[in-house]
Amino acid sequence: MAVLLGSYTTPLLGVTIFIAALTYISYKLLSEYLHKWFVMKPIPEVAGTYPIIGNALQFKTNPGEFFRQIHDYTQEFWNEPLLKIWIGPVPFVVLFHAETVEAIVASSVHIDKSQSYEFLHPWLGMGLLTSTGRKWRQRRKMLTPTFHFSILTQFLEVMNEQAEILVGKLEEQAGKGPFNCFSHITLCALDIICETAMGKRVYAQSNSESQYVKSVYKMSDIVSRRQRTPWFWPKFIYYFFGEGREHDRTLKVLHSFTAKVIRERAEMMSNIEADREDEQGQKKRKAFLDMLLKTTDEDGVPMSHQDIQEEVDTFMFEGHDTTAAGMNWALHLIGSHPEVHSKLQQELQEVFGSSDRPINMDDLKKLKYLECVIKESLRLFPSVPFFARTLCEDCHIKGFEIPKGANAVIVTYALHRDPRYFPEPEEFRPERFLSENSVGRPPYAYIPFSAGLRNCIGQRFALMEEKVVLAYVLRNFNIEACQKREELSPVGDLILRPEKGIWIKVEKRTQRTSQ
Repeated sequence: MAVLLGSYTTPLLGVTIFIAALTYISYKLLSEYLHKWFVMKPIPEVAGTYPIIGNALQFKTNPGEFFRQIHDYTQEFWNEPLLKIWIGPVPFVVLFHAETVEAIVASSVHIDKSQSYEFLHPWLGMGLLTSTGRKWRQRRKMLTPTFHFSILTQFLEVMNEQAEILVGKLEEQAGKGPFNCFSHITLCALDIICETAMGKRVYAQSNSESQYVKSVYKMSDIVSRRQRTPWFWPKFIYYFFGEGREHDRTLKVLHSFTAKVIRERAEMMSNIEADREDEQGQKKRKAFLDMLLKTTDEDGVPMSHQDIQEEVDTFMFEGHDTTAAGMNWALHLIGSHPEVHSKLQQELQEVFGSSDRPINMDDLKKLKYLECVIKESLRLFPSVPFFARTLCEDCHIKGFEIPKGANAVIVTYALHRDPRYFPEPEEFRPERFLSENSVGRPPYAYIPFSAGLRNCIGQRFALMEEKVVLAYVLRNFNIEACQKREELSPVGDLILRPEKGIWIKVEKRTQRTSQ
């Protein structure tokens, strides 16, 4: 009898423990949810918010419609300091005014990225973009020297070479009518980041069908779709009903490629001859990867290959799509404004004359109006239209209490259109960024590269690349935009893209001679 009872007692005990654990977890989750719900109740909210599901069913899954929906919310609540959205049981406060944005991005406490960034973890691991807390602080300190001005100068040669290839591709389109330049610019940016980050040429401009090139784009799309569809957030649902298997296949291609490059580069550097001059007496070209392989922490411990892969993958993700988008939007705006186009070419003529020589760092310093054009383009079309943080402690914004664990979304696209700081905000006016016209503008009214402790570590690299590529294009071609602003239909994926590309016409300028 005792044996019989024992055989029933063991599974019964297991069931009891499971039910107790489930009850406790449910209680904790529900109590946290109710606490946030009541604390945040006074914050203005989007209509149609329901308990538990929040506004999840209202969101559009099409990326263009989703972006317009978020922008429409900011316009609807423009006279409010902030607004509140619930995605399922997860609360988000949406910020789009300089004074409310400052409360988050200027903080040394609220530096954790939002939960939505978790979907990048399989690809980027816990690198500089996705890591938090102590690991992020240590990694940022280790990597900051690799973006020093003197280091960036070494990459100018790569930018010149790839911009020259781009000019050759655009020459094939010169005088032939409208064409979509988006992929041309993007492949150029991808070639630049591959060689500067990894020291590896992928020849994207010549071979856009390469498996690695296609996988970079595919993974960005996969992650973006999952972020917009909260019913696919749970992993088991994503793998049974979503794109989980396609995600893993794409991830394998990306990780295999970068792991192989890191392994080969490490073997090369371990060779005594790696840092010596080659037979032609020239130093081998450096890449970020070379510096990472030599980077150590405060205790002198080098980064592991896994650590290095996280950062290389992060550079690849952040370093080409964002810059490519910025250059594409700039080309549209330049091609739509003949007076800006003319001023740019006048500045280029003053700096380069009739020469077709490569661009050097002194040239870049002189291209002040081009820099204003790039900044104004990033104001109207910031490459990252919104980003999010998780609050690490309770805080107050404009009298509203926001509890620890809630998320803050900064909508850069709306922030940059505040008429208090940018009169007639939809107008393209590069002169806004001349030093005399920037006096008195709050520092958090314009943040295309984020701001505060977690600002973009590669922003100088990005501006340098945009200047080089745009200067090459404008030294060689006259540009005419073939779309009106209302036809662009911005799409807010991981970056801000035009729904149907950027269509332009190019005409070859008068042939210049070498100097």
